[in-house]
Amino acid sequence: MNNNIIELKNITMSFEGEKVLDGINLDIRDKEFITLLGPSGCGKTTTLRIIAGFLEPDNGEIIFSGEKINSVPAHKRQVNTIFQRYALFPHLNVFENVAFGLRLKKLPEDEIKEKVTEMMALVNLSGMEKRKIHNLSGGQQQRVAIARAIANNPRVLLLDEPLAALDLKLRKDMQNELKKIQQQLGITFIFVTHDQEEALSMSDRVVVMDNGKIQQIGTPQDIYNEPQNAFVADFIGESNILDGIMRKDFLAEFSGQTFNCLDSGFNKDEKVDVVVRPEDVDIVPVDKGMLTGIVTSVTFLGVYYEIIVDIGGFKWMIQTTDEHKVDEHVGLFIEPDAIHIMKKSEYSGKYGDYSTYSDEMEHLSDLEEDEE
Repeated sequence: MNNNIIELKNITMSFEGEKVLDGINLDIRDKEFITLLGPSGCGKTTTLRIIAGFLEPDNGEIIFSGEKINSVPAHKRQVNTIFQRYALFPHLNVFENVAFGLRLKKLPEDEIKEKVTEMMALVNLSGMEKRKIHNLSGGQQQRVAIARAIANNPRVLLLDEPLAALDLKLRKDMQNELKKIQQQLGITFIFVTHDQEEALSMSDRVVVMDNGKIQQIGTPQDIYNEPQNAFVADFIGESNILDGIMRKDFLAEFSGQTFNCLDSGFNKDEKVDVVVRPEDVDIVPVDKGMLTGIVTSVTFLGVYYEIIVDIGGFKWMIQTTDEHKVDEHVGLFIEPDAIHIMKKSEYSGKYGDYSTYSDEMEHLSDLEEDEE
């Protein structure tokens, strides 16, 4: 049974001759929390605006509950949008802001009151109905925007970087809050962010975008543990990404050594990208190491140390709770399940070496001189 509420089929879109969406295909399921994630300019907000009806794509179909809605205007779609700058009405109090859409529908007064009261309770603002908007904190304004958007019973709520203006602690609180509201209401949330942690912590599925294309769709665990290319591996968390060769199934060569891994299905001696997450590497005495190198930088980050180790000119990042010193000779030990093999892509060679990460301005200026 098809439980998709929205299907985007081969959507393309250009602004002033520049392609911003390039053949987007995406199925969004009913009642899911899905996040469009990617850097500025990757096409995620354009995708959201096309679903909302604010933009019409050059090509492709937008299907809502089995019906094509390309030409349906925004106000007739069963979706509501929450923008980064909440767009609340400063001259109206909280109650009237939340009631705004209900008044447009000319609902009876007692029905409006009941609905607003219910929404206020849902976003934890009960008793603040008479407050003026400018007397509210950023987090409270955010809640009013959510209450107003969901008062109209949309089937889908679109959220365009709605937490970007909040400070870190408040963002964390609102992430939990949004997820809770979404589960209580049982409606589809389509969330746009460039914040990887936000996407991983809230979503049922994450859609990673770059250059107007979808790079990968999957659960947060899939995206983190099984990235499909070097862009995804680098964009989601920190990654050591090395050039490697798949000698045969379950045997990869990189950094001048061969390693057992859990990957198969590549051609014999195929050139590949190898990803090893910083938290999956153990620093061990030199004689126990599969690789050996020199510590070039140590940063204490509270829960762990971020340690850069130079191995044959490639700078690895390792996250560990054990302290090490700069210039120390160390070994690295890597379990087979910590090694992830990816096909070469247009992103190969662009990410994954932490040379520019530590205090290496001399190194950078050397590079610049070489290029001149």
